Amino acid sequence: MRKEDQLLGVHHVTAMTSDVEKNYAFFTDILGMRLVKKTVNQDDIYTYHTYFADDLGSPGTTMTFFDFPNNPKGTKGTNSISRTGFRVPSDAALTYYEQRFNEFNVKHEAISTEFGKKVLRFWDFDDQAYQLISDETNTGVKAGIPWKKGPVPEEFAIYGLGPVEISVSYTADFKGLLENIFNFKTVIQEDDRYLMEVGEGGNGAQVVLVDDTTSPQSQQGFGEVHHVAFRLADRKSLAVWQEIFDNLGLANSGYVDRYYFESLYVRVGHILVELATDEPGFMGDEPYETLGEKLSLAPFLENRREYIESVIKPFNTIRA
Repeated sequence: MRKEDQLLGVHHVTAMTSDVEKNYAFFTDILGMRLVKKTVNQDDIYTYHTYFADDLGSPGTTMTFFDFPNNPKGTKGTNSISRTGFRVPSDAALTYYEQRFNEFNVKHEAISTEFGKKVLRFWDFDDQAYQLISDETNTGVKAGIPWKKGPVPEEFAIYGLGPVEISVSYTADFKGLLENIFNFKTVIQEDDRYLMEVGEGGNGAQVVLVDDTTSPQSQQGFGEVHHVAFRLADRKSLAVWQEIFDNLGLANSGYVDRYYFESLYVRVGHILVELATDEPGFMGDEPYETLGEKLSLAPFLENRREYIESVIKPFNTIRA
């Protein structure tokens, strides 16, 4: 495989929320991430799809959410994406957020160390699990740009996705798939936890694989992650990967145009994995100054705008 076709790191993580407005407030007002796109699920137009990222919606910085109507609460357990990581510039940023979480009554643990780096674990109102990780000693994939008009000072603010935690009950098999298909390498092992990375490595290109044979089987629902996406350079790379999956007999979605990026989906064991291109990004259909302030629709949905706006509950994201 050509170097330019290899995975570049984490592209985005998509999870499910019980309340799109509370979720918006949590991510913008507390975490200080920018809403770069407010749209609908292209496969279910009755569901919002919101994208929170850095100042420009850079690849590798985006956390996205669905709010499926009547979705039950998910059940935590094994065979799931069990925690999403976010990068901050320094150890001091963790201290800042720890104080901020106290101020806003956000459930969190004390700052701790994992795989030699400082981390701060926390949860939102849906019990969705996250952690902040310090880039103080980090090398590898470059981070994004903090939200310039956000509520968190730029020197402390979240500016990228960090390691994504995946818990499975069949670790040896799953680890082999990550290594043999996706070219991940194990960097460190601590007890039943494996730090694995791809491409240039570092916090923006890592997963934490957890060996969990004792927890119950997880169940999808709000408060849980829907899928993880890894970065590819362009559509040519997607075609390379589709051929790989086809040759291995792995059922996959085939090419999917998501308008903001181009995609290919495959299920690895219990985990839904998306490969997504860095381009074209989130800046093509809205001005920088007002990203995320109106309902954005992919071109093939634009002729249904009036109907979509009549059936989806509006919520205000204007920050002027």
